Amino acid sequence: MNQSSDTSEIVAPLIAGISVAAAAYAGRYSIRAWQAFKARPPTARIRRFYDGGFQPSMTRREAALILGVRESTPSEKIKEAHRRVMVANHPDAGGSHYLASKINEAKDMMLRKNKGGSGSAF
Repeated sequence: MNQSSDTSEIVAPLIAGISVAAAAYAGRYSIRAWQAFKARPPTARIRRFYDGGFQPSMTRREAALILGVRESTPSEKIKEAHRRVMVANHPDAGGSHYLASKINEAKDMMLRKNKGGSGSAF
């Protein structure tokens, strides 16, 4: 027999065995990674926005939902929230005049400037 044929007869099963072992370890790692991924504690989700429409007369709850604050938020935080929401919805930046008026009405309601009735122009 030839020396090179003896070597190839030994090397081929060795390479096949190493390939099978590597596939098994990769499968084991994948299964463990998936289980760790599924067992992780829930993380902060993307903020969901209020699904409903507007009430006929704005309430403090609705105003807080529009601005994304709590009803007991201090006035400085309300002003910051109003600015943030207004920048995203300003009519000059492609936003709606209706939404801008509701955002302003929400700020007025939260700052207790609006004592009664609807302050919306629409």
